[in-house]
Amino acid sequence: MSTNDYQPAKVWSENKALGGTWGSINRPTAGARHEATLPTGKHPLQLYSLGTPNGQKVTILLEELLALNEHGAEYDAHLIRIGEGDQFSSGFVAVNPNSKIPALLDTSTTPATRVFESGAILVYLAEKFGHFLPKDPAGRTETLNWLFWLQGAAPYVGGGFGHFYHYAPVKIEYAIDRFTMEAKRQLDLLDKQLGEHRYIAGDEYSIADIAIWPWYGTLVQGLMYEAAEFLDAASYKNVVRWADEIAQRPAVKRGRIVNRTWGPEDQQLAERHDASDFAKLGL
Repeated sequence: MSTNDYQPAKVWSENKALGGTWGSINRPTAGARHEATLPTGKHPLQLYSLGTPNGQKVTILLEELLALNEHGAEYDAHLIRIGEGDQFSSGFVAVNPNSKIPALLDTSTTPATRVFESGAILVYLAEKFGHFLPKDPAGRTETLNWLFWLQGAAPYVGGGFGHFYHYAPVKIEYAIDRFTMEAKRQLDLLDKQLGEHRYIAGDEYSIADIAIWPWYGTLVQGLMYEAAEFLDAASYKNVVRWADEIAQRPAVKRGRIVNRTWGPEDQQLAERHDASDFAKLGL
């Protein structure tokens, strides 16, 4: 077991030399840090995001809706560089006071409707267009069960396991063991669920799959935190089967690269303003 001499103070104070990937960005206060107006495009839906798992949830759903010829789901996806603090502009804070991506502005309503928190955006769009959220009470409830499970579970994978295993400037054995245990428990839960059903909430593809795949699907595919071997991801065979099936959907292939600015060049689309933007990438 790793040890250190740290003991918490009676009253916490900010460590401005925290270090790590996000050490210079995080603050213990909310609100705008600088004035800036958000860009606007030509479509009814204005998305302000980055191609992280939470951002992918929304762009995948929008691409799935467009694949069903829901033309009202056309959208502009503007890049928010969270490493540079774009999420703390006055314009962004007006759409999402929590300063987290993604944030959506629906300009088809008067006044425009702001929607923030990725789970809320998925429900809003599913209800607006009438797809990917079952209409029968039992099916709807089961889908929302898993959507809200994801909203509560993913921080353990991202802010917990991913942070301490991949991003933290020091490796802390206790923290890595603690969050690895929980990440594997969650994968085991999904594996059992997917052993009984084709999709997360049953036999129909839904916003539960769209929400969970960017986190747990990419995790078992080795696309997140370089951790698949460490987690023995291949042993979760039902999750791997599901992840591979979802990954082959054309809308998923498009949606997962929107607002992405890292990785292979053919998997990056910094901003999306028209369906033709994918053509140069062969999508």
